[in-house]
Parts: sequence; structure tokens; C-alpha cells
Amino acid sequence: MSNKKILMITGDFTEDYETMVPFQALLSVGHQVDAVCPDKKVGDSVATAIHDFEGDQTYTEKPGHRFTLNATFSDIKAEDYDALVIPGGRAPEYLRLNKDVIAMVQHFFKADKPVAAICHGAQLLAAAGVLEGKQCSAYPACQPEVELANGVYADIPVDQAVTDGNLVTAPAWPAHPAWLAQFYVLLNR
Repeated sequence: MSNKKILMITGDFTEDYETMVPFQALLSVGHQVDAVCPDKKVGDSVATAIHDFEGDQTYTEKPGHRFTLNATFSDIKAEDYDALVIPGGRAPEYLRLNKDVIAMVQHFFKADKPVAAICHGAQLLAAAGVLEGKQCSAYPACQPEVELANGVYADIPVDQAVTDGNLVTAPAWPAHPAWLAQFYVLLNR
């Protein structure tokens, strides 16, 4: 697998597994992954949340770990990266309000670079206006946002993923094997 430079945009209360697992998995196969958060620098951390599916009408949320950022947001230039990862959790809810984050997400679509988004990451994609006509899976509560952004909501099992062009998406962390496998294909095209 060729070494790619990958940007991960995350933030406080990102979903723990959806941040740490892809970060470590991508590193383990030789990619460089720079994890950033607006207004934070290398060495700072973000709080994570563990979202679990325990039979309630929605996921439960528990405190997660601290995830240490390894790059400084203000130093990032999207054009220097080969691909983008957007974890879910609650972070996309506020990240979508940041104009610099929106511009970064838009860059990856304009340049047709691989993008992997999971769960509530669709909120950021919708806000960036990049879902027009694209199939996009997400946590089911994000279906209205995908559709309001003129995307096609992919209602797939929680352990599956879908690829449409440069975009691979999945409903939640149980899809990591499928989601990451499809992202690896995009990284090698």
C-alpha cells in the first residue's frame, strides 16, 4: 500500500472508536495521518465519547478517552493531503460551523480526493454542500440532513459501508472493517 498523507478533522466529543480505530489502522499500513481540530495545536487533545447501541431508541453516550492531536490546525493546507477522514460523534455538529473546516472539506471534493466519513460525519458533508446526487450512509438520525443536502441516503446495515465516487461512508463504528476496506481501495486508485 503506497504511503498517503491523510488529514483527519476531529473535535471535542468525537466518537472514540470512529477516531482512534481509523487513525491507528491507517498508520499501521504506512500512511501518515494528521489529526487536527480548530483552535488546537499539536500535543493538545480532544475529549472523546463512546457511543453504544444497547437497545434504546438511540445510542447511549459515555465518556471516552483523550485523543492527542498530532498536527496544528492553523498550519494545515488541504492541498498538501491525499485524502480526508471525518469521524462521527458530536464533533461534526460544531465543526460544520467553522468556515475553514468547510473550505477544507470542499477542497477534497473539488480535487476528487478520497474522503471517508462515518456516522455523524455526514453533518459536515451536508454543511459543506458536497453531497449533491451522492449516495451517503450515516447514523440514521442524519438521514434528513443528507437528503436536504440533495444526497441519496444509503440505508444500509450498521456493519456495512457504501462507496460513491471518491466518498466512502458508513452508519457507525461496527462498519469499520467494510468502511476501512473500501477506503483502502480509494487510497490505492
